[in-house]
Amino acid sequence: MSEYVTHPDALPRAALEALSGTLLSSRFVARTPLMGTFQGSRGFSLIFTAAGRPALEERFPFLRDYLDRVMEPGSWRGLRSWRSRWFGARPEPRVPNAFYVNLLLLEAGRGVDRHVDATLRAPSGEPDATPEHVSVLYLSVPTGVTGGALVLSRKKRTVGQVHPQPGLLVHFRGDLMHEVLPFQGGEDGALRASLVCEQYAFAPEPLARLPAFRIQSKAGFAAYLEDHRTKTKAPPT
Repeated sequence: MSEYVTHPDALPRAALEALSGTLLSSRFVARTPLMGTFQGSRGFSLIFTAAGRPALEERFPFLRDYLDRVMEPGSWRGLRSWRSRWFGARPEPRVPNAFYVNLLLLEAGRGVDRHVDATLRAPSGEPDATPEHVSVLYLSVPTGVTGGALVLSRKKRTVGQVHPQPGLLVHFRGDLMHEVLPFQGGEDGALRASLVCEQYAFAPEPLARLPAFRIQSKAGFAAYLEDHRTKTKAPPT
């Protein structure tokens, strides 16, 4: 069992390109709604629970295959917590029931500083909440670039480096520190795109504090209004 597991070609190439194109052209893409180390990146985010997943897929049906892939239990069961390594126990991973999906767009020279993901800590009211695991699918990587690795660490010890490739899926333990190194090179304005899913397992009380489904975007009210118009537009007759 491992701190992280990887799966190359997690989605068929045509499906990956369609997913990437749809997300990057979304009206919700803007300056990231995340704070701290993510400043300087772009994208938008989705909060949802297991009960709210049908509503999310109704609104964003193109995410269905992605969610099936990153939530597939067999895909991440190789992960093992540091407690189980130190104390010898090997408990079954808890099944996640709350999720934070973030489209992360980085341009050349931009990275993400070292941190532990805990985006749902505040809205759940659980002060120590971290994901069971985090799943990253790389959508696109500019050609001819150097750098850009995902560096995973526990305390001061590096436990792995993942070099992004389109279609690569990585699951890593939710209590790991991690950072994204800046990449250099590529065409002017080229972006590295990844879709990050923080997967949490909450008890009933904190789970009830979370929205079943919510979009987080700094694109402004006009984007939400246009989204509403698109959803309510009558089909052609």
